[in-house]
Amino acid sequence: MDRQLEPELMTEPEQARAYAEADFEEPNSRFLALFEQCFPGFEGEGYILDVGCGPGDITLRFAERYPGAVVHGVDGAAAMLDLARLEAGRRPALQGHVDFLQATLPDLHLPQARYAAIISNSLLHHLHQPEGLWQCVRQYARPGAPILVMDLFRPNTPDEARELVDHYAASEPEVLRKDFFNSLLAAFEPQEIRRQLQEAGLTQLTVEPCSDRHVLVHGHA
Repeated sequence: MDRQLEPELMTEPEQARAYAEADFEEPNSRFLALFEQCFPGFEGEGYILDVGCGPGDITLRFAERYPGAVVHGVDGAAAMLDLARLEAGRRPALQGHVDFLQATLPDLHLPQARYAAIISNSLLHHLHQPEGLWQCVRQYARPGAPILVMDLFRPNTPDEARELVDHYAASEPEVLRKDFFNSLLAAFEPQEIRRQLQEAGLTQLTVEPCSDRHVLVHGHA
């Protein structure tokens, strides 16, 4: 099945709100657990960059897990960042440890020249030009910095995509079910991601499936 592009940004407030209210507890918790598993020696000092942070749940989880760090969550959609900042405001203990910035790949113009770690969850399939994400890694990762990217991978057929939607999003609003289906069709296959990394000069990163719908990219810059 060929890749079918979807919009790069979730700009509508209704769409952003549905995404923020959806139950991503399991994959978001697993993302943090996978980071700890892949990088057990990471001390959590310095600046961490979360690219495509959406409503900020993973950004805030990292800020709580690594209190010695400052986590920058970056997204191109103002509607998403409004929700992220609202949630951050409910957690006064994180004041000064998290900041949300609006920017789009590849021209991020971030406040830090280099980051101690770079993470990204569920961004890659949105990108019409995926090399922008890998360019960000090359430009902003400190030498040896942990890199963790998790995303959907494309099923073989639309019917397989519908089965995944029915299994994992049966009780979600129709707008979210539609987004999930479109995201599956827009996602990359693992071998396509490996080619992207080869072209970007990031062949030290490992690509492997980590669930029946997710692929993990990890390693050191």
